[in-house]
Amino acid sequence: MSTLLGRLGGAAAARPWRTVAAWVLLIAAVFGLAQAFGGQPRDNYRVPGTRSTAGLDLLNERFPETAGTSARVVVHDKGGKQLPAEPLLALRERLGALPHALSVTPPIPSADGATALLTVGYDVKVTEFKGSAGLDALREAARATTDAGYQVEFGGQLPENFSAPDGTAEGLGMAAALVILVVALGTVIAAGLPLLVALAGLGVGTGLITLMAAVTDISNVAPTVASMVGLGVGIDYALLLVSRHVEGLRRGLDARAAAAEANATAGSSVVVAGSTVLVSLFGLKLAGLSVYASFGYATFATVGGVMAASLTLVPALAALAGPRLLRRAERKDPAARTAGAPTRTERWAKLIGRRPLAAAALSLVALLGLAAPMLDMRTWPQDAGSQASGNTTRKAYDLIDAGYGPGANGPLLLAVDLDRLPKDELPSLVQKLTTDQDIAAVQPAQVNAVGNAAVITVQPKTGPQDPATAELLQRLRDRDLPAGVEVTGVVASFSDISDRLSARLWVVVPFVVALSLILLTVLFRAPVIAVKAAAMNLLSVAAAYGVMTAVFQHDAGAKLLGLPHGVPVSSWVPILMFTVLFGLSMDYEVFLLARVREDWLVTGDARGSVVRGLSATGRVISSAAAIMVAVFTGFAIDPDITVKMIGVGMAVAVLVDATVVRLVLVPATMTLLGRYNWWLPAWLDRLLPKLNIEHGDRVPAPAGEPAPAPAPATV
Repeated sequence: MSTLLGRLGGAAAARPWRTVAAWVLLIAAVFGLAQAFGGQPRDNYRVPGTRSTAGLDLLNERFPETAGTSARVVVHDKGGKQLPAEPLLALRERLGALPHALSVTPPIPSADGATALLTVGYDVKVTEFKGSAGLDALREAARATTDAGYQVEFGGQLPENFSAPDGTAEGLGMAAALVILVVALGTVIAAGLPLLVALAGLGVGTGLITLMAAVTDISNVAPTVASMVGLGVGIDYALLLVSRHVEGLRRGLDARAAAAEANATAGSSVVVAGSTVLVSLFGLKLAGLSVYASFGYATFATVGGVMAASLTLVPALAALAGPRLLRRAERKDPAARTAGAPTRTERWAKLIGRRPLAAAALSLVALLGLAAPMLDMRTWPQDAGSQASGNTTRKAYDLIDAGYGPGANGPLLLAVDLDRLPKDELPSLVQKLTTDQDIAAVQPAQVNAVGNAAVITVQPKTGPQDPATAELLQRLRDRDLPAGVEVTGVVASFSDISDRLSARLWVVVPFVVALSLILLTVLFRAPVIAVKAAAMNLLSVAAAYGVMTAVFQHDAGAKLLGLPHGVPVSSWVPILMFTVLFGLSMDYEVFLLARVREDWLVTGDARGSVVRGLSATGRVISSAAAIMVAVFTGFAIDPDITVKMIGVGMAVAVLVDATVVRLVLVPATMTLLGRYNWWLPAWLDRLLPKLNIEHGDRVPAPAGEPAPAPAPATV
């Protein structure tokens, strides 16, 4: 593998302009195809096999006018006065004239009359609206009402499905990354190169996502998450390659030879790290939701794009930059390129090597302390009640809560199959629900024209995120409702989604861990290293879960991020974060282990190779982690709560992983284990293929100690 990558890097460096031109043509072709044949992202929350889906299917088949897309329009008098009827009736008329509007309910006033609620029903699914056209039409219809001085906010399915990010998060992340790169690499040219490469790969990935959206459902949030991950890993991969290229230049290699060596060594680490991320993403398919699979598809495309860009564009652009990648002093005086006094990273590595047991114990205690709040994690899929206070869907949510009670934001729909429940039993069912102490209001049953289905709308006394609402839902399903009645609607669907994801988490985790163990064992030929890496990655993820729980479920942390109060962790986040973070954590593990293994194969010094490997990669790992933290922190300002949580969680995870884990716990445990890190049973040695990750020759082990892995064959 290293030989092939070295040849690829040398060829790209030998013909840099051809390589750059090929990428320009590739990006243009992908964007052209995306423009001509691409689709729109859309959320698909259908969960086959759940009771809410069964109820929704019944309504779609027999009572479609009650199961379609809806939007809520909330009108409020800012002075708290009673709303006059005339502007509300005029608004209802304009809403009824909207494209695909099937019905508009009469304005329902709040108890004080200062708020009115209108619900628009559409004859098409929410996925059939293009972009923000539906929401824009609502705003235009309400323009006269807002011009008259009334507050108008929008909620419901349609507005909540089209709140696209504005690109601010990506911009802030790239600006912070550029500053860190300048500090790490010393020149603006060297700093700009990883950004250009990451953007090129991200461009290809974005185009591929648009093309995929034409043939399958891609979540509205998936492209943003994919951009977050792709931008972070793309800059990291390019930084690793540029750093190794600069090392070659400092040793006197020409640009082509330095590019070939960088690709053969650091490029192998990029392939391994990127492959681990891609393999981890397969776990999303096991979540059992199509929306989750779409996150995997989108992120797979962007990570694949930035990997390809790193391995081809970095050698080409580095060759074009030539000696300008070196600092000015190094260009003027070649003697300045040689190593001087020990660096801070080298001194740190030696300190960990001298006190490995204390370092391992302290870092383990710190990780467990950060992970502890995870035990109190509550989950709920994102809804308007979790959004930032400036979002129109959140404002509508708060107005409805204040005017009609918290349960009005999450009504339950009872789908009644009248072939199984006699029609004359509907009044007694409604009466029974009305007397339920946990139900605030029950609307009369609506029966379809054929008379074989009915729907009853029930308003709980508690809000959608309140545990009491989930208890009410479970009680209705288990005890109170007769056969032929299913509870559906947004709240019931979200509850089923949360239950499904909680159950599938314990399928996804072993799958991802097992795949990563197999991959690392094959690549490093060291089962002890693979098991230890998996255990430490689990600690990193647990620490991220703990910090995220502590921040978002408490008012103080939530308010710092633009939320009015604490909210449950989005049900979408734990599995998504686990699969992505497990792959990203392996990046730094591979960067460090590849360099340690390279030194080990040359010297046979198990403990010394840890110190030298950490000394060589510590600065790069720290810089790469700082870039990822900056990128992910930028996404913490995104208005979407899922993106916000993922941004915070991943920033914390990368920070912890690259500091406490990779710079303390990993070298400490490797120092304690010594040659046992590289122990490989003879039977497993015969089974494993031999892949060359870094250059190096075998060094025989002294008698009585486990032998290091044999020098792998080049493939």
